[in-house]
Amino acid sequence: MSVSADQIKTLRQATGAGVLDCRKALEASGGDFDKASEWLREKGLAAASKRSDRETREGVIDIYSHGEGRVGVMIEVNCETDFVARTKEFRTFAHELALQVAAGSPSWVDVTAIPDEILEQEREKGRRMALDEGKPEKIIDRIIDGRLEKFYEDHCLLRQAYVRDDSKRVGELLQEMIATTGENITVRRFVRWAIAEEAA
Repeated sequence: MSVSADQIKTLRQATGAGVLDCRKALEASGGDFDKASEWLREKGLAAASKRSDRETREGVIDIYSHGEGRVGVMIEVNCETDFVARTKEFRTFAHELALQVAAGSPSWVDVTAIPDEILEQEREKGRRMALDEGKPEKIIDRIIDGRLEKFYEDHCLLRQAYVRDDSKRVGELLQEMIATTGENITVRRFVRWAIAEEAA
């Protein structure tokens, strides 16, 4: 089927994908905008995984203050080129991540950053709780895995639900940004400060 220039332009504005990719997506989906967007997202995510070993030495540091200065966040987000680092989209993305850190209060960027001793403590805590609840020994490992997954979602930035759309994880947001820019992007580090609550 033939697709119009207006359809391509609309899809391009919505997704940030290239003209040829938008045309292919619309042709593959019979002109359906939502299916074409999904096609591009899947293609982008596949392409993003191929970029994961590329170096990220450029980027920005974003500083965010929330609640009249009661919470402050500083985050470093890296990309491959200064060109991407200077774009409004990349800077907005870094700011969104800073806002996420302020709201979600994660402890680590992702699971790989969690110290082994912390993971072992969480496993042991999960085992003790399962035994205290009288769970059968044969399912305890599955229960521990489930509790660890919940721990990751609470404490790892990339595993958290995105504050503006809880149907999406922050890691998915990162993958979408990688697909949009065509560059590898990493969250290098962050720090979050909060003023202690006043005594009641």
